[in-house]
Amino acid sequence: MTAGTLRPARLWPGDVVKVGAVGLRTRPMRAFLSALGIAIGIAAMVAVVGVSSSSRAELDRALAALGTNLLTVSPGSTLTGEQAQLPLESERMVARIAPVRQVSAIGLLDGVKVYRSSRIPETETNGIAAYAARTDLRDATGAELSHGVWLNTATGEFPAVVLGATAAERLGIGHAAPDVQVVVGGRGFTVIGILAPVPLAPELDTAALVGWPAAGSRLGFDGHPTTVYTRSAEASVEDVRGVLGATANPEAPNEVEVSRPSDALAAKQAAGEAFTGLLLGLGAVALLVGGVGVANTMVISVLERRSEIGLRRSLGATRGQIRTQFLAESLLLSALGGVGGALIGTLVTAGYALYQGWPVVVPAWAVLGGLAATLVIGAVAGLYPAIRASRLSPTEALAAA
Repeated sequence: MTAGTLRPARLWPGDVVKVGAVGLRTRPMRAFLSALGIAIGIAAMVAVVGVSSSSRAELDRALAALGTNLLTVSPGSTLTGEQAQLPLESERMVARIAPVRQVSAIGLLDGVKVYRSSRIPETETNGIAAYAARTDLRDATGAELSHGVWLNTATGEFPAVVLGATAAERLGIGHAAPDVQVVVGGRGFTVIGILAPVPLAPELDTAALVGWPAAGSRLGFDGHPTTVYTRSAEASVEDVRGVLGATANPEAPNEVEVSRPSDALAAKQAAGEAFTGLLLGLGAVALLVGGVGVANTMVISVLERRSEIGLRRSLGATRGQIRTQFLAESLLLSALGGVGGALIGTLVTAGYALYQGWPVVVPAWAVLGGLAATLVIGAVAGLYPAIRASRLSPTEALAAA
């Protein structure tokens, strides 16, 4: 082969990786610090998405366990702005809806205050509300007892009370017993039970619940329910929701409010997702800073390795091969940071989720998206230094060295 037909050696993919790794091997600390900037950004993004997804999975699991088919009916306002009232027959009428499986209710006892003892000042109510409660309320709301027993047909007629979790805490009562009493409406009531927190009926957490008959005979309760709880077949929830208002109060369906407690939990999750968006933005900023660090490292590397560039050019390396070498080095540097960041983010997510007792969920799109982002950043960060290196002539590079 004559000199006129000589062609530069071709760089195969394996060769590209080898020459691209030269700078990383010769300056390991600099490479580590540059990759660390990328790793921090990717770790932050993966962890934020993973923790958010794990939290959402826990919410879904909790809703599945509690049941998302709970609907509540409560009085709204009249046309004149006054507080409306549910009919006495509203529970029975709601129970006639075919898909409805369970119905229960509570009735607010207006003007009835709850105190730890009769010596407590009247103004210190601690935000505790007194309610008349049906004996089947626990089944309808999914409430669980943390101590003691629930109201039954017998205790519902006597001065017995079950406290919500927050109400018991505010009253300083840690257990139920025959000798533990509170003052409800000026009368002594024995605490027979304390509820655990009720996610789907948070109003019960600050409630003092007495039996429906006892509320009527001892506390002047008029018998009108203020919240009716219903559970329906899962597939029929929306259909039931559409007719609940008119069924509970046929004469004034516009004065009835129908809600789905699980929607409140979903709204809470949506608020958490807004915060997640903010954290993702911070992760993106960290990733951008890491990309700038990679670009800076590559520019310095070009300046420091001009003699190497000149030697390679004088030995026959083309501009394209020099450009490929430095671009490959930038991509390798970013890829190392991306893989490390994805691993760190996954470990952080797993640790936090396990600590909280949540299922560990790390979406594959978050990891793959993070890795793809690192490659894009690596390509952008290494493009200018690679072009600059390829434009150095052999004589200029060797002379500068």
